[in-house]
Amino acid sequence: MVKKEYEKVAVGGTFDKFHDGHKKLLSTAFELGRQIEVGVTSDEFGGLKGDIDSFEDRCNYVKSFFSDQSNFHVLSLDDPFGTTIYDEDFDAIVVSEETEPTAVEINEIRSSKGMNPLDIVVVSFVLAKDGKPISSTRIRQGKITKNGEIIK
Repeated sequence: MVKKEYEKVAVGGTFDKFHDGHKKLLSTAFELGRQIEVGVTSDEFGGLKGDIDSFEDRCNYVKSFFSDQSNFHVLSLDDPFGTTIYDEDFDAIVVSEETEPTAVEINEIRSSKGMNPLDIVVVSFVLAKDGKPISSTRIRQGKITKNGEIIK
């Protein structure tokens, strides 16, 4: 068995239209950490992106993807930071290229509180067949499928 690099890892997102990019993000967190805290944006916070699946559905996507795992906890995110700015036990945060600036901001807040910074692990986008990133927005727009196939 591969030794886990971190004790406690944070990862978060809206996880709407659960797609291959989400799977890569979550898989990376599970590969690196012994304990994973998955923040799923609340309906209020995530709804700022538009018409998204319900919080319950989005949590179920995450839970079912890791139904064979027990080392994770799913919680509601009402802001971009979640518990990472209060919980000193985190060692790392796994983010997409899009959300890396938020991780930098989290570390600035942690530093201002005298907390250790998190190692930031950036996961590259998963590209659709057209070479552009798979995103929930593009799926909602009917441009691509959840695995990046182009919809004609």
